[in-house]
Amino acid sequence: MTPEESAEAARLLRSFERRFLAARALRSFPWQTLEEKLRDSTDSELLLAILQKTVKHPLSVKHPPSAKYVHCFLLELIKKHEAVHTEPLDELYEALAEVLTTEESSQAHRSYLLPSGDAVTLCESTAIISHGTTGLVTWNAALYLAEWAVENPAAFTNRTVLELGSGAGFTGLAICKVCHPRAYIFSDCHSRVLEQLRGNILLNGFSLEPTQPPGHCPPDSKKPTVTVAQLDWDLVTVSQLSAFQPDTVIAADVLYCPETSHSLVRALRALSAGQTDQRAPDAFVAFTIRNPETSQRFTAELDQVGIRWEAVPRHSQKLFPYDEHSEMAILKLTLQAPRTHMQV
Repeated sequence: MTPEESAEAARLLRSFERRFLAARALRSFPWQTLEEKLRDSTDSELLLAILQKTVKHPLSVKHPPSAKYVHCFLLELIKKHEAVHTEPLDELYEALAEVLTTEESSQAHRSYLLPSGDAVTLCESTAIISHGTTGLVTWNAALYLAEWAVENPAAFTNRTVLELGSGAGFTGLAICKVCHPRAYIFSDCHSRVLEQLRGNILLNGFSLEPTQPPGHCPPDSKKPTVTVAQLDWDLVTVSQLSAFQPDTVIAADVLYCPETSHSLVRALRALSAGQTDQRAPDAFVAFTIRNPETSQRFTAELDQVGIRWEAVPRHSQKLFPYDEHSEMAILKLTLQAPRTHMQV
């Protein structure tokens, strides 16, 4: 195998590994490239390597994806093998037999590899909407914002970060593992989301602290102080938000309907109202542009309440597997105190 062929095979393995661990849609896998590679080779080394990087990967063994997902993946892998080779590959059928005896659960794991070699592993609902909320799964803009954070760690390093609408927790966990914030406050309003969020924080090796006063240092200085707060954007007060004293505020994929957009603006306005003489925190809101009217309504509401915003340039890294055809954006907001006092 030439160096070019070795590099191409390594890219193919990496693509399968990243997509499988994150349990991405099977149609997103480079199946055509795999089939072409299999036709050019008489042995099964590539398929065995893919099996080791996916179903047999240590992360998959320790934190398994959905059994149904693994089943469908193995069937597709077997189909590609049988289209080219006449001899069955025992390892594939053994893996399939093993997953057929596995009981399907309403919870499954997704793992995302970080540039450091570490990973963020999440336990998520297997349903897009579960327990009346969409916050039990990770959405594309959360991955997109985490990529931007990895490329721009100065926005988070040694800072107190408040996340609005943390959901399953991916963005915050990636920031905590890569960007070294001083303190990180995850927040959401749904009790079931908060329960799962706490579990994911513990799953990734962080301990949960009760809400601490500003300036509190965690026992392990290598890790940020991590807290979880229940925040309802329609009910939270200026004083409640001011108590966090955040340096940076983020939110990802929370602009999916006019009601949530209006509630988010209310919370951001309350954060602005709580600012005094200290430097106003920066806020970064990432979203998938599903309907341009929704994002336009959001920026119009920001203008209406006097919150300045600007679009963040697209970043160059593609670290996490998400729908490449999705149009995503990040807005940077400046949460300065308004001239008139806000009653909240």
